[in-house]
Amino acid sequence: MTKIDTLVLGGMHARTGEELTRQFACHPGAAASELEASLTTSGDRIRGIARGGHFDVDRAMLDRLPKLEIVANFGVGYDGIDLKACADRGIVVTNTPDVLTEEVADTALGLLLNTARELPAAEAYLRAGRWVAEGDYPLTKGTLRGRTAGILGLGRIGLAIARRLDAMQLQVAYHTRRERPDVAYKYYADLISMAKDVDTLVIVVPGTPATARMVNADVLTALGPDGIVVNIGRGSVVDEPALIEALASRTIRAAGLDVFADEPNVPDALMALDNAVLLPHVGSASVHTRDAMGQLVIDNLLAWFAGNDPITPVPETPVPNRA
Repeated sequence: MTKIDTLVLGGMHARTGEELTRQFACHPGAAASELEASLTTSGDRIRGIARGGHFDVDRAMLDRLPKLEIVANFGVGYDGIDLKACADRGIVVTNTPDVLTEEVADTALGLLLNTARELPAAEAYLRAGRWVAEGDYPLTKGTLRGRTAGILGLGRIGLAIARRLDAMQLQVAYHTRRERPDVAYKYYADLISMAKDVDTLVIVVPGTPATARMVNADVLTALGPDGIVVNIGRGSVVDEPALIEALASRTIRAAGLDVFADEPNVPDALMALDNAVLLPHVGSASVHTRDAMGQLVIDNLLAWFAGNDPITPVPETPVPNRA
């Protein structure tokens, strides 16, 4: 059976890459030179894209792929894909929800614990021999006891985080575009109002034009001097210079960040702060979860090319009627 020509954008880990190669006629696009060669020699045959690494799929690229039918995205967030251009062309975009929900929620909880209790700094203190030389690590001013968490974005991952916070006896509130009638947590229609009433802000929303720099200086000021920010959504949701200033001036207490505005570049000013815990976008980065994400990318492609609806299409690109 003839394999379907598929463009592989960005990095895919080994198992997913091997399976893509087994199932499809893959054309590489991880580097600019590879992408140009694939578009030049095979662009008129490519029917699918397996997209990893937040690689941009813009209108200019789509114009060079006249037979493209589907973009299967590796990850929940699909910023960087021109959704309007895809919808205009009838190209379906899929993502990989659910399979990474619990892993990312675990990471959010780890960031919150590490940030509030200064656990990375305490470990560094021990490893540097300071426990022996100087005595006990200073008592942390931060704690989870008595905290109220506001979750920005109460989708699958937000709910999984809320369940964990419930178990740890934190009060939970949330802000989304619309109130959810299926949850009992307190809803805020306005982000600043929520920030005034909580002391912990957990950011879970995707990076879109509507969420760009949503967490700005006003929100951080409203959060207050005991405030903690945890971001496992997208770096673009936070006004990064405003966050750096808020941390440096102790307008808020601390931040735990897994995502940044210009990944993998992290500002020196942010790395120099002693009240920021920083991770290199590892929210879903376990072998178990990445294998499941990669398989869902493949399953979406296989379902589509078998004439079926994809498993996890995104709402912005409705599945066309192929009858």
